[in-house]
Amino acid sequence: MSVQLYLVTYNVLQILGWSVVLVKTVLGLLNGLTWPQLYESVEIELKIFQTAAILEVIHAVIGLVRSPVGTTAMQVTSRVVLVWPILHLCSTARYSVGVPLLLVAWSVTEVIRYSFYALSVLKQPIPYFLLWLRYTLFYVLYPMGVSGELLTLFASLKEVDEKKILTLEMPNRLNMGISFWWVLIIAALTYIPGFPQLYFYMIGQRKKVLGGGNKKKQ
Repeated sequence: MSVQLYLVTYNVLQILGWSVVLVKTVLGLLNGLTWPQLYESVEIELKIFQTAAILEVIHAVIGLVRSPVGTTAMQVTSRVVLVWPILHLCSTARYSVGVPLLLVAWSVTEVIRYSFYALSVLKQPIPYFLLWLRYTLFYVLYPMGVSGELLTLFASLKEVDEKKILTLEMPNRLNMGISFWWVLIIAALTYIPGFPQLYFYMIGQRKKVLGGGNKKKQ
């Protein structure tokens, strides 16, 4: 399989997967599902396609794509942590209003992003409406996604502390302790410098792409 065919296949599968998450999320909200019910309705697809994003870090490391390794790894890791150690292990996190916020923000963002990437890999002209969506909706979707992620993370803290989830206490054979509660607190603090940096970077990119700059630049 050629690199181009592999990347197109990967992106198309991600488009389909996140489209399912988006449709199920919208229908769930329209049908008045509780936040835990909403999460359960998309749980399988969310886990599969968000976990599959780990491949994007590998793509960047081995040079299949030009994405920066550090930024890609940080973004993928934060989401995988939300999906597995938090939403999968902490039932209380699923009751947070952050759940619908992150589901909407993630699914809309990813359908647009992977559509953009698929066309780029195929070296096809990017329709203006797709460019506009990619470089405009982030004004709302980024704050929504970050708010959802942080609210969901905060909702898990009490359960993580009480059940000592993924926590290694002293004394033990390794003679070291690890507090997952503190790991989450530190992770939350990284949003303080990280979010403004990414947000203003996208504003700059929007000016370049939609303000007469190079429309091929991502």
